[in-house]
Amino acid sequence: MIKEVIIVEGKDDVSALKKAIDCEVITTGGFGYTDDLIERIKVAQKNRGVIIFTDPDFAGEKIRNYISSRVKGCKHAFLARDKAMLGNNIGIENAKPDDIREALKESRYESQEKRREFTKRDLLMNKLNGGEDSSNRRNILGRILGIGYCNSKQLLKRLNNYGITREEFNVAIERMNSQYE
Repeated sequence: MIKEVIIVEGKDDVSALKKAIDCEVITTGGFGYTDDLIERIKVAQKNRGVIIFTDPDFAGEKIRNYISSRVKGCKHAFLARDKAMLGNNIGIENAKPDDIREALKESRYESQEKRREFTKRDLLMNKLNGGEDSSNRRNILGRILGIGYCNSKQLLKRLNNYGITREEFNVAIERMNSQYE
């Protein structure tokens, strides 16, 4: 049982979550959310906390950003893209229960204070930006750190905003690099 209320996009996501874990869920219904929904999420955040767990795609990221900009102190869970794929369909509803549990276990709070621990230099030095295989390297790193796949700008934001320590980053880089040897 997870004490926080989990925010997902649709009813198929709810079904997948219920197969994986005993939890309370609020659905956004995609982009069709109202001010009432945001108020429900704020109440859930105040009383129990919330975990935003949207699909690892453009729409999911847009919904995640919208909610977290209006509801402070949310935790975020990320699912690797390949664990959310079924044919051409990407979504939480396609994930295995073990993958859902793992993503929720690795959820992280978004920092309310601006942090600049990591810079573009960190990305360049570790071939996470500007290289022919940078996208794949970011995907592997995101999976290791539990922050999902993202472009280089999003990666920098997540490294700084989700409490990733320099030590965690260095260990993850070593693990990522070992996959390339």
